[in-house]
Amino acid sequence: MFKRNTLSLGGAALCSTLLLSGCANQMSQRSEHEERIERKLLDHSLQIDVGEPKVLELPQRRVRIHEQKTFEVTEFEVTRRYDRYTPYQPWREAYEIPLGAVAVVAGVGANVVNVFALGSLPDSVTKDWISYGFAGLNPFMNVQSHGRAQQNLAGIDEVEREKRTEYSSLPWSERPVEVKTGKQTFELTTDHNGVLRLNLLDSPFSEHDLSHISKLQISVADAQDDVHTDSSLAISGNLRGKLLEAHELIYDDLEDDEVSQWVHRVKRLSELGLEEEASELEQSLIELTRNDPELQSEFLKSLTKDAGRLVADPGVN
Repeated sequence: MFKRNTLSLGGAALCSTLLLSGCANQMSQRSEHEERIERKLLDHSLQIDVGEPKVLELPQRRVRIHEQKTFEVTEFEVTRRYDRYTPYQPWREAYEIPLGAVAVVAGVGANVVNVFALGSLPDSVTKDWISYGFAGLNPFMNVQSHGRAQQNLAGIDEVEREKRTEYSSLPWSERPVEVKTGKQTFELTTDHNGVLRLNLLDSPFSEHDLSHISKLQISVADAQDDVHTDSSLAISGNLRGKLLEAHELIYDDLEDDEVSQWVHRVKRLSELGLEEEASELEQSLIELTRNDPELQSEFLKSLTKDAGRLVADPGVN
């Protein structure tokens, strides 16, 4: 007796579940197509171009750094297939059943007419109306609805289309560079073109005695791929002998000096072969005297007379 009641209750529960959950109305599959590119790094290297000559005779040098990579590039065509269905909602049967009955009658009538019309009626009338009608009459299924459709991923197919090798060479843009001088190590940064501007008369080198340093050791590294490279740039003995004097000529206090001392500084830098530094100091002094036209005029005349330099008058357009 107990077993019979249990089976009865189980059967009733199963019927109730089917009645409440119903059946999903399966729809045609939908596919999505896309291209996927896979890049595999084959080689990664860094290159330091210290320029020519390999021995520094002047305090300034532009060092160019490039990052080179080799990739294996594979293109895939990817197809994703989705199963689509209309989820079951029992309350919709309140209007789908009567509409389904009407659709079945209309579909049958359309097929009768189609016989006399020699099959000229479209399938959307002769077949789709009947399919819609029977789906509507089924109390455990809703009719197809694209607006309510849901989907599940059914599968992914990938087809390899092309495989090739690509090379890239990019500047080491705004990245760190280590420069070692003896026991001192400085961390500098390249500009957006991957150029490291070295100036032994500027910070941080100017703050240290380089008279006994014979070379600069330049190092760059990419920790992500564990890639690094080194290069060296020798400093000539002639240049090392000039650095201390040149630093004093450029950076010692200017405002307390006389015009003759300004001219001497510019002239002496030029005599040391540091023409770029002489021009920069000259322009700095012209700018310093911009608000004192008489002092500026005296300085420009003295530059021409005593230092033999050709300087354009900044007040002349």
